[in-house]
Amino acid sequence: MWRVASRAEDKLIEQMSLELFREDPGIAPVPAENIRRTLAKLRAEPLRGRAVVLELMGKVEGYAFLTSFWSNELGGEVCFIDEIFVMNSSRGQGHGRTLVQTLLTPNNLWPERPVAIELEVTPANIRARELYLELGFTPVKNAHMRIRF
Repeated sequence: MWRVASRAEDKLIEQMSLELFREDPGIAPVPAENIRRTLAKLRAEPLRGRAVVLELMGKVEGYAFLTSFWSNELGGEVCFIDEIFVMNSSRGQGHGRTLVQTLLTPNNLWPERPVAIELEVTPANIRARELYLELGFTPVKNAHMRIRF
């Protein structure tokens, strides 16, 4: 079951986030300080989003960072799955699918139905890409671009 994370789970989320970037590295390593700042910001400003955890039989087996942004083009709030990670022992059991489906109705994870759910996936992560396509995600027309300061 996916639920909002508690402060007591921050260290575990940090460890899982670092594992995510070891398994599927980005352009540069993500420092642990970034993860701690994300958790603190989401807790202090819940309109920005929330950290959620996957709890199975009393044990945290995954996490996701859900963030919010308003899209003029789409006419409403978009839920962006910034990160999602499930422990190896719990993969392939439909937990990612359950998270996406849960976000489609107002609940404690996301207060209002978003106009869209977005996420990023690396080209090498074939398993995740196949799941997202099966769930109805489609590549967007515009390229993702960034300037970093």
